[in-house]
Amino acid sequence: MKRILRSFLIEAVSLYALTQITEGLIFENGIQTLLLSAAALSATFFLAKPIINMLLLPINLVTFGLFKWVSSAIALYLVTLIVPGFRIAGFYFQGYNSDYFSLPNFTFSGFLAYIAFSFSLSIFTSLLHWIVK
Repeated sequence: MKRILRSFLIEAVSLYALTQITEGLIFENGIQTLLLSAAALSATFFLAKPIINMLLLPINLVTFGLFKWVSSAIALYLVTLIVPGFRIAGFYFQGYNSDYFSLPNFTFSGFLAYIAFSFSLSIFTSLLHWIVK
């Protein structure tokens, strides 16, 4: 139970952080849809993602694990089907400039937007899991 609650909180914080950094995640009812999406994403990662990983195992072995974000993108797509107010319109990153480094702006649509969001979501959740431990 503790592991599920921790995963839910980390997913909720990661989704919120993504909405602050990028554009394209749409929560029509605000915080209520965000929390429902985090719960559905946690459930999907616990229940459906292992099955998706088993189905995509041969491709994942050939690509040395680089295809793993596609399974996360499929899980994210399943969440958009389950939660009525949660949509992904596209992945829009405005870029970042500082004195030390610069990141260009990115724009993806369609399935590439799901892959970009799953990649950034995995970065945020991994960072938060590392901080929590």
